[in-house]
Amino acid sequence: MISKTLKGNSTEAITKEIDNATCDGFKPTLAIAFISIKQDRVAISKLLDDKGIQIFGATTAGEFIDGDIEEGSIVMMLLDMNPEYFNLVFLETGEQSTYDNAKQMGLKGQSSFKNPAFIIVSGWLSQDGENIINGITEGFGNNATIFGGMAGDDLILEGPIVFSNHTRSDKGLLALIIDQDKIDVNGIATCGWKPIGTTKTITKSEGNIVYTIDDKPALDMIIKYLGVEYDFESGKEIVTQVGAYYPLQMERENMPPVMRTAMFANREDRSLICAGHVPQGCKVKFSLPPDFDVIEKVIEECHELKIEKQQEADALIMFSCVSRHLSFGLLMSEEINQVQEVWNAPLVGFFTYGEFGKSKTGKHEFHNNTCCIVALKEK
Repeated sequence: MISKTLKGNSTEAITKEIDNATCDGFKPTLAIAFISIKQDRVAISKLLDDKGIQIFGATTAGEFIDGDIEEGSIVMMLLDMNPEYFNLVFLETGEQSTYDNAKQMGLKGQSSFKNPAFIIVSGWLSQDGENIINGITEGFGNNATIFGGMAGDDLILEGPIVFSNHTRSDKGLLALIIDQDKIDVNGIATCGWKPIGTTKTITKSEGNIVYTIDDKPALDMIIKYLGVEYDFESGKEIVTQVGAYYPLQMERENMPPVMRTAMFANREDRSLICAGHVPQGCKVKFSLPPDFDVIEKVIEECHELKIEKQQEADALIMFSCVSRHLSFGLLMSEEINQVQEVWNAPLVGFFTYGEFGKSKTGKHEFHNNTCCIVALKEK
C-alpha cells in the first residue's frame, strides 16, 4: 500500500499538490484530510470526490504531516488502499443519541468484516467520549479495536466538524472501518505525564463538570494549589492554558491513569468543565508540566509497539491533544519527528479535543492530553 502526504494553505494549493502526487500513475482511493475550520471543506470534498477518492475528514486545532506543524491549513494523506478493505460510516447525533449511533457503528463493523478496526473522528461531542467507546463496544464486542480523535476548531470552541464526501456535521461521528485480515492496524495511546503531589478526591461532580476537589471549589483548588496566575475577570471563560499545563490524572486500580483536561471554567460556581467524564468519588493527581522525559516515554512505548506488534508501517496517523501542543511549545515538533522515525513512514495528524485509543496495559477508552498513534501495514 502506497501513502503520500501533502499540505497547502488553500484549495488551489492542495489541487496542485494532488496533481503532483498522482502524476506518476499513483491512484489513491482514500484521503485522510485534516483541515482548519477556516478552510473550505465543501470545496475540498468536491475536489476529492470528483477524483473518485473517498474522504475521512475532520477539522482541527492545528495540523501536521511528518514533522511539519501547520496552523489554518490543510494536510492530507492519500492512500491507494483496496476499496474492498475499508468502509466509511457517517452518523449524526440527532433523534438517535451518540451512544445509539456508536452502537450502530459497532454493528456496522461487525457486518462489514470478520475482524474490523475502527478509526474514528467525532464532532462537537466532547461530553460523549465514553459513550462513543461504550457504544461501539456494545455493538461490536469487548475486543473492538478503536483509535481516533475529536475534531477541533482552532480553539474557537464553537463547533468542530467531521466530514466525508457528501456529509458533514458538528454532531457527526465518522468511522474508517478497516479489514484487519488485509491491513494490520496497531496503535497506542500514551501521554508520558508525571503526577505531582498527593492523591485528591473529586468530592462533587456531574458528568464532565467538576465542582469540588477535596471539598474545595475546583477552580480555586487548581489556581491556588498550583500557583497559577489567571486573569479570570477578563471575560475569557477558557482555561485551556491551565488544563494544558496541569491536567488531572484519574487513578485506577491495575491500570494506567487516564488524563482529563479542563477546557472551561464557571466563574460563578468555581467549577471546571473537563473534556471527558470525571466520576464523583474518583481519585486524582495533578501533573507536572512536560519536559524531554515525556517525549522519551512516548517514543519508548512506540518502540515497544513496533517490536511486539508492528515491525513495519505503510502509513501513520497521529491524534495529539491540543493541550500537548500548548504545553510542549517547540518540543511538539520533536515528538512528532521522533514518532515518525520509529517506523520511517509517512505521517499525517492533527491536534484534537480528545483522543480514543488503548494504553500500554489498559483498554480502548477516551483520553485527554494524550498522543494516539496508529500504524497501518498491508499484509
